[in-house]
Amino acid sequence: MPMATKSSCRTKWLLAVLLLGATLLSPAVLQAQVRTRGIDVSKYQGNINWTKVAKDSTIRFVYVKATEGTSIKDPYYSANIKGARKAGLLVGSYHLYSSKTTAYQQMGNIRSVVKKKEQDLVPVLDIEGHHSGRLNMERVDKLLELMEKEYGVKPIIYTSERVYKTHFANKKYSKYHIFIANYRGYPKTRFTLWQYTETGHCSGIKGYVDFIRIHRNHSLSDIKMPKPKKNATAAAAAKNDTTASK
Repeated sequence: MPMATKSSCRTKWLLAVLLLGATLLSPAVLQAQVRTRGIDVSKYQGNINWTKVAKDSTIRFVYVKATEGTSIKDPYYSANIKGARKAGLLVGSYHLYSSKTTAYQQMGNIRSVVKKKEQDLVPVLDIEGHHSGRLNMERVDKLLELMEKEYGVKPIIYTSERVYKTHFANKKYSKYHIFIANYRGYPKTRFTLWQYTETGHCSGIKGYVDFIRIHRNHSLSDIKMPKPKKNATAAAAAKNDTTASK
């Protein structure tokens, strides 16, 4: 091959590489490479400016503390749910499990606060790490059952890796999405959601906030509430009305 042709090819190759590099480093592509994140909040974050929070395009969803045990209700729950939704974020709710009261008592508290129509995301049962080794699994199973009956979907189980390995690693819970809290490194257990830090910062929230990532094999659609099924009787009636009017 003549020298002039070799030089021309090298020049074209170099230009192609530079063009590809410029494309990969463009703001739009870099932004797309930032993985979707979420946050979870409670009364400890105080008053939140949800408009500012939503300006961070990587933050797409938020879990809001609703209840704890039998009678505790987060005083900021309603404001957080409404504010986050109004700002365009997907919202879900979580209940902090207590080992001191029955599943029925806790479900009564959850039901009084968490309304199905206000939920974009599957509700979460939060079982903290200190429960490891002394969980009444019959009570946990009953509460999971009651939550599923109320909201029409299996709740997400939030816990530590230690509690997961001790109580939830068997096949019985294989159909539940798992939400793992691990601030030291990538989880070594199965998970859909990962709370990777409790000392995050974002505009609109004073102080620290927990940040969440979604496993690379999952997406937001996996934790969205199922769409309401159309009432078969109502659908049939509507069809009959349409047919009769023709």
